Amino acid sequence: MLLISSFTMEKPIRNRVLLVDGVINLGLGVALLFFDALASRLGVPASDTSFYPMILGGVLFGIGIALVWECLRGEEQVAGLGLGGAIAINLCGGLVLSAWLVFGDLALPMRGQVFLWCLAAVLVLISLVELGVHARR
Repeated sequence: MLLISSFTMEKPIRNRVLLVDGVINLGLGVALLFFDALASRLGVPASDTSFYPMILGGVLFGIGIALVWECLRGEEQVAGLGLGGAIAINLCGGLVLSAWLVFGDLALPMRGQVFLWCLAAVLVLISLVELGVHARR
């Protein structure tokens, strides 16, 4: 409802395009997050693991949030594709990666686990730092 009430014909065409792009990215992100369940139904090739499609889904979902945020923000708010976009993209990617590492039953060597946990930690920590910077503004 907020999306519809915030989006009026008075908004420039740029905002309409951003909104459509954002909704598409959100949809693609959700579809990729549920890749295993949807692959056969959509008739797309399955893969040995849905790890990479789901990580991409998390990133696309973050991009979708950033685009919608940019479209709906007021003049005093942080830009969705600036700091806000970085927060959304990094946080979604880091959280999906963390979920995979906890629940994904990945058969990774220790060096792979260490690398991916460090990557997830960096993504989430940089998002928290960016949120702190945004809160101070």
